[in-house]
This record gives sequence, C-alpha cells and structure tokens, in this order.
Amino acid sequence: MPAKDLTEGSIIKQILWMGLPTAVGFSFQMFYDIVDLYWIGKISTLAIAGVGIFSTIFWVIEALNEIIGVSSISLISQSFGRKDIEKTNIAIEQTIAFKFLVATIGSIVLLVLLKPIMNFFAEETVVEYGLKYGYLRIFFLPIMFSSFSVNTALRSIGDSKTPMFLMIFSSILNIVLDPIFIFKEIPYVNLPGFGFGVTGAAIATIISQSVAFIIGFIILFSGIENIKPSLKGLFRLNCEIDKKLITIGLPNGFEVFMRQLSAVMILYFVSKYGIDVISAYTIGGRIFGFVFMPLFGLLMGGSAIIGQTLGAEKPVRAEKVAKVSGWMTTIITGLFLFILVVFAPKLIALFSANRMVIENGTLFLRYSTLGLLFLAYGLGIGIVFPGSGYNWPYMFMSLGSRWFVQIPLMYIFVEVFSLSVIWLWLSFAFGDFAEFLIAYVFYKKGKWKNVRV
Repeated sequence: MPAKDLTEGSIIKQILWMGLPTAVGFSFQMFYDIVDLYWIGKISTLAIAGVGIFSTIFWVIEALNEIIGVSSISLISQSFGRKDIEKTNIAIEQTIAFKFLVATIGSIVLLVLLKPIMNFFAEETVVEYGLKYGYLRIFFLPIMFSSFSVNTALRSIGDSKTPMFLMIFSSILNIVLDPIFIFKEIPYVNLPGFGFGVTGAAIATIISQSVAFIIGFIILFSGIENIKPSLKGLFRLNCEIDKKLITIGLPNGFEVFMRQLSAVMILYFVSKYGIDVISAYTIGGRIFGFVFMPLFGLLMGGSAIIGQTLGAEKPVRAEKVAKVSGWMTTIITGLFLFILVVFAPKLIALFSANRMVIENGTLFLRYSTLGLLFLAYGLGIGIVFPGSGYNWPYMFMSLGSRWFVQIPLMYIFVEVFSLSVIWLWLSFAFGDFAEFLIAYVFYKKGKWKNVRV
C-alpha cells in the first residue's frame, strides 16, 4: 500500500482510512489473547491466575516501548508531512534500532526480578505457571518491540493496511499454534500435540510475532514510494534523533510506567480477595482489552493524522480531527459496553466453569464500566498529544486518575472498611472519570497546537 498524505480531505474518511485497518489488526491481536486465555483456562484456574500476574508485571516494561514509540509517531509523521524524506528514513531506522537496544536491557532486568515479584502475589504453584509462561516471553521482548516499531513506522507514513494484515496473520498463526504446543492431544480434533502446557502458549506467541516482524521488516525496507530506510542505518546511532526518541515520549513513557505500576498495585488489592478473584480479574481484563483494541486502533490512526496535519501547519484542522475522534470513540465504546453488561456472565463462563470466577468476573464487567464512556471521549480528543509531541498530559492523566484517585479509594475500600469486591470494581469507574477530566483540561488549554518536533 502506498504512503498517504493526510493533511487534506474528509476528516471522518481519513480517521476511518487510518483507524479501521489498525482497529481490525488490533482486534485480531486481542482476539488471540482471548483465545490464548481460553486454552490456558482448560489447564486450570491457577494457570489463568499465574499468567495474569505475569502479564501485569510484564507490561510495566511496556513503558520503554511507549517512550520511543510515541516519540517515533510524531518524528516520522511530521517529517513525512513536511516532505522531508531523508529525515523520515533516519527516524524509522533509529526507532527500530534504538528500541531493540532498550528492549534488550529491559528484558535482562525483568528476567532477574520476575520471580521475586511474583512470589509477592501468590502461592508457589501459581507462580510456577507464570514463570513457565513468562521467561520465554521476556527473552524475546526485543523482537516484540521491533515488530511494534515496524507497524508504527508504516502507519506514520499513511500505510495502515499493511500493519493490519501483519497483525491478522500473526494472530491467526498464534491461534492455530496454541493448542498444538499446549496440549498432548489437541482438543476437538484428537491429533497429537507437543504438550508443553503454558510454556507452549508462550512458544506460539513468540513464533507468530517473529514471523510477522520479519515480513513487515522486509516490506518496510524494500521501499514504499520514496520512503526506503537502509540496513546500515540500523547499526549506527544518531544522537540527535535518539535524544528526541527519549525526550519527546518521556512523559508518555512515565505515564505508561506509572499506569502499569498502578496495575501491579491494583493486583495487590485484588489478590486480597483470593485466587478466584484474580482469575476473574484476568479474564475480565482480557475481555476489556478486546473491546478497547478497536478504540486504540482508531486513536493510533488519528495520531498519525494529527502529526501530518501539524507538520503541514494546519492546527485548526487538527482540532477538528480531535473532536471527530472524541465522538467516534465514545459512540463505539458505548455499543461495546452494552454488549458487555448484558452478556457478562456468558462471556466469563467461556473461560472458566468455576462459579466464583463467573460471579466475580460478572461484577467486574458491570461495575467497572461506569466511567468508560467519559474515558473514551477523553482518549479520543487526546490523540493531539502524541500527534504533536506534547505528551506531558499523559503523565498527569495517569498520576491523577490511578495514584491520586483509584488506588487511595482501593485502600479505603479494602484495607480500612473491608468492603465487598463490588467497591473494588467501582474504583475503576472513579479513576476513569478523573482521567477524562484531566485530558479535557489539557486539550482545552491548547498548548499542543504550537508544539513541533
């Protein structure tokens, strides 16, 4: 697919042009996560809890990807919007190379710390499940980050369909490989498998991510119109670009770090209610992820439009893009939430037959959703932050909503008053509403209109 100029034309069509392929790709990727958890649930409830605890810890390291990834959106898309082909190529090269290096360092640190951290949340059997799944995922973290970089680069120059196809292919491959590697006898077809258990789920993920990365890498470096990064550029660092890759996205990376660290704290409070509630929370979280992936796809596509539009010095158009994005994400989220609330018990029951898991998962899906419509609008207009390179609002959104609202409320509900788990789930709604308010205030201040990278 050719690169695309996003600085003119119908805003709704462009958001759909950029966002729908990304949303479809993300949805397939999250569908894999859902299927993955479905197969893991057939091992045991303890396996679900172990993988859930690992995933919460694992995604703290996502802050490293977010720092460079968000920076690269503004660097690549604004360079392309200015028609500066040379700088666009350099930004792509540095994004992939620098992120691979950072991921390698992060994986080493996480390999050392994983077991001690997991021991804090659960008993030995649950921890073992998490470690068997997690060690392989961590070892291949640089490949995962590099795959993200290739997809981001393609979207930033207006090609949203290639990443979509790569993500669909990766997800389907993962879904096919999962039962083959997990079970000794593949369910429903009664063919022999490898029987690696939760380790097999990790192997399937690694293979699918690696194959998709290789294909995307070849496509990107083969050239798209005038955009053709070089292999040599991957083996030398550019101090000017690398400094921007760190500094532009640092607020956003800090925001993601604090958000994921807050997820660890939330998991601590959830663990107070037992393994069944941890499993219910893990299942509910995956379902929410599946619902929100289309939303995040639209947001990533919208960010690239903002970047190109501001690069072409059209801030009025950029503001219109943000408003349209806000209402689109709100409407889409509302439709998904209706389905979640109505069919919550049946959705949870797909993953576990445990009655307590189903009951607690149903409560989670119904009570924690109360603030999501506000959050959806806040995230929709918030595409102006990564698109412009003005990412400080993300830091305040995370700190304010999670650390100054949700976690203190959790402490009061759980530790002080020992309230039922419903109040634990309601804390998510309070946090989401606070995040919407913070995003809206920064959006209305308008500083993002004047930021360039």
